Amino acid sequence: MGKKKDEEDSDNKFGEPAQFDPNFRGLIQKRGCTDIICCVLFFAVILGYIVVGILAWLYGDPRHILYPKNSTGSFCGSGENKDRPNLLYFDLLKCATAFNVMANVLNGIQCPTKQVHISCCTDFPVAVLLAYMKSVCIYGSVGVHVFSILRGLLIAMLVSLLFLLLLRFIAPVMVWLLIIGVLGAGAYGIYHCYWEYDKHKKNSATITDLGFTTNFNSYLQVQETWLAFLIILSIVEAILLLMLIFLRNRIRIAIALIQESSKAVGHIMSALLFPLITFALLLVCVAYWGTTALYLATSGNPIYKVVALNSTNGDCKNVNGTVDCDPTVKCPSASCIFIKYNNEGLFQRNLFNLQIYNAVAFLWCVNFVIALGQCTLAGAFASYYWAFNKPADIPYFPVCGAFIRSLRYHVGSLAFGALILTLVQIIRIILEYIDSKLNSAENGLARCIMCCLKCCFWCLEKFVKFINRNAYIMVAIYGKNFCVSAKNAFSLLMRNVLRVVVLDKVTDLLLFFGKLLVVGGVGVLSFFFFSGRIRIDQSTFHSENLNYYWMPIITVVFGSYLIAHGFFSVYNMCVDTLFLCFLEDLERNDGSEQKPYFMSKNLMNILNKSNKTPKTGSKKK
Repeated sequence: MGKKKDEEDSDNKFGEPAQFDPNFRGLIQKRGCTDIICCVLFFAVILGYIVVGILAWLYGDPRHILYPKNSTGSFCGSGENKDRPNLLYFDLLKCATAFNVMANVLNGIQCPTKQVHISCCTDFPVAVLLAYMKSVCIYGSVGVHVFSILRGLLIAMLVSLLFLLLLRFIAPVMVWLLIIGVLGAGAYGIYHCYWEYDKHKKNSATITDLGFTTNFNSYLQVQETWLAFLIILSIVEAILLLMLIFLRNRIRIAIALIQESSKAVGHIMSALLFPLITFALLLVCVAYWGTTALYLATSGNPIYKVVALNSTNGDCKNVNGTVDCDPTVKCPSASCIFIKYNNEGLFQRNLFNLQIYNAVAFLWCVNFVIALGQCTLAGAFASYYWAFNKPADIPYFPVCGAFIRSLRYHVGSLAFGALILTLVQIIRIILEYIDSKLNSAENGLARCIMCCLKCCFWCLEKFVKFINRNAYIMVAIYGKNFCVSAKNAFSLLMRNVLRVVVLDKVTDLLLFFGKLLVVGGVGVLSFFFFSGRIRIDQSTFHSENLNYYWMPIITVVFGSYLIAHGFFSVYNMCVDTLFLCFLEDLERNDGSEQKPYFMSKNLMNILNKSNKTPKTGSKKK
């Protein structure tokens, strides 16, 4: 029987394996700033972004969008009209007809009818609607409803946390059950296809008798369709069985790494709270981008034009939509409405360019925030792996330490990776814009080329995210620049490509099942609760108190998914970090007194490796 080659997946074209370094003791503490040029460029862009925001705030007036205006251009609910927040249209039929007739002139912005401020809506239909709302709405239980939604989200958080912590005990059972379940489903599919094929074969139904038809169900009534399904499923089932036989040891390694990741999360519980910081920073980016875009869109003074003129009256000229006017001047036979904002002046002429700058800077900032979160978590979990005696050698506050190191030394590297991803995303946005313009085109070749380009750049974005993620792990460990870290991470993964594929698929399968368990379980529980089928106590509300109980159920399910995704993203980052550290450990060390392994005893047992007991010093637990 040949020698096992679990540690011999390397290929010379992907570089030589990492050599033992007597000075390497885990995370490099003495490090310097990396990618300084990109760091300076990033801060320059941020400074320019702040300047754009200030200019937008000085020149913009979001009241043009946030508040309605009457026929004279004054705002409802603001200034002298503070007590009159509503707008009344004298003739809504003109709004319906004017939108189509004058869309090219007015861009559908304003309605050519008399508009005045009013304090409240007193017309008959609204009064009837309010009376109806009072008759069907039940007051006094809103607080109870909100509290019961909140309880569902708390349950989702606890179930997610419990699932991650229990993976160290149940991961082997769950993984093998899922694998057996997939194989069992494939076996049943083969049996069902053979049964359908045999049934239609006896009925002498063939595809030649059917011919070509657009009714897909008709093809399910012929034997050739089920024979094709039978062959395809049999081939897939055979491939899965062969993979299970030849990759069973790598599956065991993946399971052991998943168990070790659960231990790491248990020792570094603060890592589960870090996504809240990332989420808060992302909210800041989105809020700043939205506010800046709003102020830029309303920069400049409004321009009014004469529209809907029936006859010449006084100073009003019979020119529709082309003559400037003053909305304060009364003209009974014409309407003076808002058209656009003026583009005079250097700032106004470059509003489009500033909006582009706003969008690009926003994408770069968002990708940087995500990169910062990944590098911080990688540094925290790497400090766990490279602690020889766990948990005694784990540093205090590993998440805070990794966060400070990332900000102090590696802003340039994180910005570099984020910039590459931003450029790819910009190209994808441009392609989507071009594709929207080609939707009405009859040129099939152009649409085919566009579809291929979109697919290629989608794959490129996924690949860049994969490279960036692993590069940030190497940056967190060794403190080198982005390019060197990306090269080393890619070479290390390619030297162990089979382990990468197996671990990735096993982890994806396990986390998918975990999300399904959390979201599905909480969703079913919330359905029985909000529909009144189960009651926790006598004080809880009844299902009759809810006019539409699906809304809180949907809210709980969506919130449960976000919570589960946040927890499992931390766990996924932990698995990736420990995996790279494990591969580095295999290449650098051999288990001798001078080069002991840092991996757990479970992993060493799977690989038939062990550490020689040193004559002096502490023994690894």
